[in-house]
Order: sequence, then structure tokens, then C-alpha cells
Amino acid sequence: MSKKITELFKIQYPVVQAGMIWCSGWELAAAVSNAGGLGIIGSGSMYPDVLREHIQKCKKATNKPFGVNVPMLYPDIDKHMDIIISEGVKIVITSAGNPKTWTRILKNNGITVVHAISNSKFAIKAEEAGVDAVIAEGFEAGGHNGREETTTLCLIPIIKKAVTIPVIAAGGIATGRAMLAMIALGADGVQIGSRFVASVESSASPEFKKRVINSSEGDTKLMLKQLTPVRLLRNKFFEDVQNAENNCASVEELSGLLGRGRAKKGMFEGDLEQGELEIGQISAIIKKVMPAKEILEEIIEEYHSAKKELLNNF
Repeated sequence: MSKKITELFKIQYPVVQAGMIWCSGWELAAAVSNAGGLGIIGSGSMYPDVLREHIQKCKKATNKPFGVNVPMLYPDIDKHMDIIISEGVKIVITSAGNPKTWTRILKNNGITVVHAISNSKFAIKAEEAGVDAVIAEGFEAGGHNGREETTTLCLIPIIKKAVTIPVIAAGGIATGRAMLAMIALGADGVQIGSRFVASVESSASPEFKKRVINSSEGDTKLMLKQLTPVRLLRNKFFEDVQNAENNCASVEELSGLLGRGRAKKGMFEGDLEQGELEIGQISAIIKKVMPAKEILEEIIEEYHSAKKELLNNF
């Protein structure tokens, strides 16, 4: 197992919990960090004062490293970054924007910076901006995704050839065997999102968690590619978006259909029909809600057993 990520973040296992909006509060971040991974607070769904509260509670709940995920399209990003710096957060994951905007400022304040990308063009730009690592997110992932629809299996070798900094694989990873596959492809670590949505500590609504563990293959699809691509579970809102896109709806019409608070309605409040239900394809393999510690332990145990099995077969 590569030591690049464990040494970069000062953690036990090269496993990063994704900063999923409405699902990744301080309780999940602290639980993952305490279990040996890197817990992440998802700031994209938080007002600045709420973010500060989550950071402060996370610091009290763990003495292990944790980070904050910051989507760069967030309207109050200046306030978020000021809070992150003033609260002494040591790791920041940026996404959905130009890494040059904040990387130097963050690093000048002693913060390790990771940027999420979905193709080699942006991976190279991220490395040029000075980030410490990139998260390469494949087509299978939930949440915001790349328009190229490159699967993780294809993406990781491409990104490994494009950059020299550590690469963290994301998208379609929920088991130790999948983690082993990503390491075999050259990844230095993995980011896991959907599996942690179905954790006890996740701030997702119980209804959404139940919908995730009851999902099957084909229940998700990448939607809203004219806006910001996002993988959604099928429901009434999904059907409305699909009908609009089939009828060649404009960007303005899709924006109006999306409206405000749609993700909160679905994932946090549990409206399974009118809400936006973001989750990865790998949700089809997740069949129960578990504590984050047990999830991470199961993944690591399976990683080692699968590696041993593989070596014994050759």
C-alpha cells in the first residue's frame, strides 16, 4: 500500500471520505478520522457560521487530521476560506473551479491542498497551480462529475501519466477489492463517498439512506450536463429533468427546474420524489447502514484479504 497519501495527510489508511453536500458534517468527518482515514466536512451546503460550528465540533471530537471540501462555485467562498484559515484547518479539497484562485493563499497558510478533477487537462492545471495531490473522479461517481464520462478504470492510468503528484482515485469505490483495483492501476489512495452516505454518522436523512441501500443497477444516471453534471437516483424530479432534456430544454429552463434547495430537499430532508438524490453507481452494492468505523475496517480487511488471495493465485 502506497505511503504517499498516509504521509501527506498523516493518517493510518490512504482512504479519504468524500465531502458530500448535506451528508458530510462533523460527526461523519470525526468518525472517519478517528478510524484512521481522512474525514472531510462538506462545506458546499453550509452557511459560513455553520461551517465554523462544524469545524469547531470536529476539532473537539477528534485529535486526528481532518479536512474541508470547498466547491469553488460557492457564492461565499471568501468567507469559507477565511474561516478555514482562522480555525487552523490543515487540509482543504477544492473542486468545481480554477485551483489557481486559492491554492497559493492556502499553502501560504500552511494548508495542504488537493483538487478534484475529471480529466488530464485539469489535472495538469492543478499540478501547475501547486496543489499537493489530485482526486481523479470517474464517471461512476455521485455528485458533480465530468462531462467526458470517463470511467475510473480508464481515468486513473491516464492521470498517473499526466502528473507527478499523488493521485487519489474516486468513483465506484465502496469495497476493499475496488480499493485494491485502484492501487493496482497506480492510484496512491482512494476517495469514498456513497458508502459513507449510508453510515450511521452521515447527516443524510434516514429516508435517503434507505433509498440508497435499496437501489439496484441502473437506478442512477448522469444528468444536468448543460449545467453541472450530477448523478441522480431515479424519482419524480429525475423524470422531470429527463423529460426536459429530451425536449431540448435551455440552460435557463433547466436552471428554473432545478431551482434552489433541491439537494437539501432530497438528501437532507428526505423528500424522495421532488428532491435531488445524488449518489454513485456503486450504491447498488451497498445493502446496510453501518457505523463509519466498521465501514472503514471492513474495507481495509477486504483489501488485505483480496491482495493475499490475488498473490496466492499467481
